[in-house]
Amino acid sequence: MELAETELGDGRALRLVRPSLDDASAIAALIVEAFGNRPPVEPPPPALSETPERVADALASGFGVLAEVDGEPAGVVIVSIEANVAGIHRVSVRPQFQQLGIASAMVEVTLEQLSLVGVRSVELVAREEFPQVVAWWHRHGFAEVGRTGTSLTLARQLPVFRTAATAEETKELGRRLAGVVRAGDVIIATGDLGSGKTTLTQGLGAGMGVGGAIISPTFVLSRIHPSLVGGPALVHVDAYRLGSAAELDDLDLDLSLDDSVTLVEWGAGVAEGLADGYLEIDIRRSLDAEETRWVFLTPVGDRWSAARPELEAL
Repeated sequence: MELAETELGDGRALRLVRPSLDDASAIAALIVEAFGNRPPVEPPPPALSETPERVADALASGFGVLAEVDGEPAGVVIVSIEANVAGIHRVSVRPQFQQLGIASAMVEVTLEQLSLVGVRSVELVAREEFPQVVAWWHRHGFAEVGRTGTSLTLARQLPVFRTAATAEETKELGRRLAGVVRAGDVIIATGDLGSGKTTLTQGLGAGMGVGGAIISPTFVLSRIHPSLVGGPALVHVDAYRLGSAAELDDLDLDLSLDDSVTLVEWGAGVAEGLADGYLEIDIRRSLDAEETRWVFLTPVGDRWSAARPELEAL
């Protein structure tokens, strides 16, 4: 199984890349530009002298995820696979395309593709001279498992993978998820237009016993659905038109976070800071059947890591 090209909106798209001379040359140039924009460190990272030949060799034994903006290469992740453990390398975004959520989207697709091919865990190396980079990986569920000098090895488990053959099965998955959530939880839902994010949210709301019709809150940005059974409310947010976490802050979600379950559609790259941990749900159309959806459940942080057995039992 393999993920199809992913449209992110605003001319942004992701695609898997395999060995090809054109891709390798563009990727090598992108990596050198991205790493050259970082503050200098000693010893210099090998990425500063990346070559098309080395990129092609790396893609031959794994794969890459390439981000494009209006058809122009904007970012890349290179992945190696050995047995059931994968490595993430050369995570790069060109300077002019940073702060668009591209790195988060590339990593998300990378983790999902690895889970599809049966890999269970993934590792990477980050330099402690870049604390903001290390903190970014921590927010994406990676934890330190070792270090050599100033190089930190970070690792995490891969998403829980489920399928839903119909819209009703997607809704039923949401109903079952209602038995796992509790007040204070944050859920970040992503996926292509029409993939089923709102359908799953409708099932979640039904399982939680909240009031009000659950529809996409695109134009009002957020809706609060109060509980009819004495449980937490469901706060349903649409971040499609938001360009940054600062714009999300303007919605004052912190006023309801502790007492509600907050689900943010299109929240990747902007909603991760709402809580120390969150559940990321990404829904994608299967390439094998028109109605079937692939659902990836990614627990981030202690709260959701502890709930992983419940997610696997859904």
